[in-house]
Amino acid sequence: MDIATVSANMHQSAIMQKVGIAMLDKQLSAEEDAGDMLAASMRAMPSPSLESMVNPSVGGSIDVLV
Repeated sequence: MDIATVSANMHQSAIMQKVGIAMLDKQLSAEEDAGDMLAASMRAMPSPSLESMVNPSVGGSIDVLV
């Protein structure tokens, strides 16, 4: 194997690693944005009704028959 081939392979490997890291960084950013939007939508939900404060066990479970 000559030095030029080894050098080209190392360069290509380094480029692929940088591309992979950039893709993961972009995905992490998108996931953080999605998490922030979910948290904001949860904060925007109305507070519990007065009934649920007085009787917290009411409506806490669902009976399902299969």
